[in-house]
Amino acid sequence: MTRILVVDDDAAINELIKVNLELQGFEVIQAFNGTEGYALAKQEIPSLVVLDVMMPEVDGYTVAKRIRQCDEISDIPIIMLTALSELNNKATGFNIGVDDYLTKPFEPDELVMRIKALLKRTKKIPNSVAVKELLTYKEITLLPETYSVQINDKIQKLTPIEFDIFNILFQNHGNMVSAQKLLKEVWGYDPDDNIETIRVHIRHLRTKIDKISGDKKYIETIYGGGYKLNI
Repeated sequence: MTRILVVDDDAAINELIKVNLELQGFEVIQAFNGTEGYALAKQEIPSLVVLDVMMPEVDGYTVAKRIRQCDEISDIPIIMLTALSELNNKATGFNIGVDDYLTKPFEPDELVMRIKALLKRTKKIPNSVAVKELLTYKEITLLPETYSVQINDKIQKLTPIEFDIFNILFQNHGNMVSAQKLLKEVWGYDPDDNIETIRVHIRHLRTKIDKISGDKKYIETIYGGGYKLNI
């Protein structure tokens, strides 16, 4: 059974999430503060974490950062719940490595849909690569089992989201892929109209790819349009 950790200091919201996820067949672990949430993440190693931002003492950003810095649980998908819709707060979470956001108040069905989409995307071998697609072209090889990219003899590990973004660009190499298309294909549903989401992930992806690419810049921004992988 897929195990979900819910970390929210609001007992009513925490219980609402638990009930709705259990109705969908998930096993739910509850934590009511950041310290307890991080401890349970390390102890139980859940399949996904639903994490509130605004909590006393240890906030959600701190918990997410600690999860991403712990080797044993660094790859666990994280959905953040926040009453804050400001763009800069979302960018903070994405910079830490949060996978998705949901703004309070939210419909339980919306949270369930996002959880299912995120779990589907972050299986050991992503759906986008499970089918027969191009895995090697010229100097670049995709390594889906480890979410890594190899350029010549150098390998760089990516997050599941970064890997999916790179894979879409790779399959369309030489052609522009719009930010809207990337958002829809990577997140698995129609996301909020928030282009900053993809910009943050592209920035992190470009930084990692540049580490192993030498002098060549593979990811090109097409201003006003989208992104293109030049091979």
